[in-house]
Amino acid sequence: MTKAQPQTGHPRRWAILGVLVISLLVVVLDNTVLNVAMRTIADPDKGLGATQSELEWAINSYTLVFAGLLFTAGILADRLGRRLSLVAGLVIFGVASLISAYASSPDQLIAARAVMGLGAAAVMPATLSIIANVFDPLERPRAIGVWAGAVGLAVAIGPVLGGLLLEHFWWGSVFLINVPIVVIGLVLVAVLVPESRDPKPGRIDVLGVILSIVGLTLITYGVIKGGEDGFGETAAWSTLTAGLLVLAGFVLYERRITFPSLDVRLFTNRQFSASTGIIGLVFFAAMGSMFFGAFYLQMVRGYGPLASGALFVPFALGQMIFAPASSSLVKRFGPKAVSTVGLLLVSAALSLWLFIGVDTPIALVALAFFVQGVGMANVMPPATEAIMSALPREKAGVGSAVSNTIRQLGGALGVAVLGAVVSSVYRDHLTTPAGLPDAAADVAHESIAGAYAVAGQAGPAAPALLAGADSAFVTAMHYAAVGSTVFALLGVLVAVLWLPGRRPAAAPAEAHDLQLADA
Repeated sequence: MTKAQPQTGHPRRWAILGVLVISLLVVVLDNTVLNVAMRTIADPDKGLGATQSELEWAINSYTLVFAGLLFTAGILADRLGRRLSLVAGLVIFGVASLISAYASSPDQLIAARAVMGLGAAAVMPATLSIIANVFDPLERPRAIGVWAGAVGLAVAIGPVLGGLLLEHFWWGSVFLINVPIVVIGLVLVAVLVPESRDPKPGRIDVLGVILSIVGLTLITYGVIKGGEDGFGETAAWSTLTAGLLVLAGFVLYERRITFPSLDVRLFTNRQFSASTGIIGLVFFAAMGSMFFGAFYLQMVRGYGPLASGALFVPFALGQMIFAPASSSLVKRFGPKAVSTVGLLLVSAALSLWLFIGVDTPIALVALAFFVQGVGMANVMPPATEAIMSALPREKAGVGSAVSNTIRQLGGALGVAVLGAVVSSVYRDHLTTPAGLPDAAADVAHESIAGAYAVAGQAGPAAPALLAGADSAFVTAMHYAAVGSTVFALLGVLVAVLWLPGRRPAAAPAEAHDLQLADA
């Protein structure tokens, strides 16, 4: 009989995991809430009258700051203390949520969301790096599965709770959800979570952080401008080119300095690179599809915030049910098989949007979300564990920063690129009724939200305008669905070619090979 290996994790590790899940909820819940609030925020009477571009920036100002600062947040957490980073991030996030709730213009909301991204950047890597430190390698995959399942819980709670608030209160109330969760999280962190840090911290890479933020912002802005004005316009292609050049400079700079914010040598490991690539591809596809899915449900189908929020619940259930069990599947079948099947399920779910039209039974939408949730539940935990196991415990913040940065960058670009596809195709396919004033026609061509706003004052032309807008949007949605499916299938290819078969997610030798120079 084989003797059981002793557990070397923290004695309160499962209680600590519960606290970290609460902290994670507030970060993930925020973006899911925004999805159901977009129509209300776009309304000039009930909301802020935000355009589709401003709505995209309300999402991307958060994710860009989040992604751009994750490198530094991970290093600061390792250097100054992970619990300290978690507490500071929760405080910033809670205060910025209050500011968002009472924003009086789209620009103020975008700015407040950027500050929320700063808080989230401190919270997210701290949660994952604390898990890596309080759990031993044998239990860590299961803990990361629970951590990933918490994302599904946030996806379920956010839209439903946000919908309930929007049914009875003003649009800003959706951001007040964060405040009590932050307060509870701060109390529990102070009581239960131990402090930990890297005993050999490196210097902070200020220039690298600036280059990453500038590069990511320029690229996303260029994509959004391309969707609005066409990619042949100077503002679009010049901004995209500048962003790519800045990011290329970032990579070259990171390779030359002693204490980089992103150690590019990590990507010489095939398993590490494949895992981060899969995370980026699957979030590009998923977040982009949720963006156009939210507009489809609230505009084309006319569902209110609560009803549309409830339709995101199947996605959350798929993640909550299957993510905690993914570690057992990986042990039995290996990361390659589990991740490949998961990515194929995501691809199949995204392709279902090609068959969804103006009058399609809504059960098909719920099915697509559920299958997508099941697929992602079997992609994210093994990929995240592969990344975290490639580094020693004292560098957990760096590994967490890489994982979460790729995820946020993939999601931000998915919203930007697929949102640009939807905007461009919608504009090309919309035919406005004869007799509609030029100014009103211009507003209708800007987005489907604009068309619905114009229809309220279009008189007899309203039915024809709405029918044309719905048809044009569904066509645009199909084009975007093709794009999201292609990116998910690219993830399948990466998994098949480069993820390991039936063996642990990271061999000990590989982990040692990937230790940083200052470890």
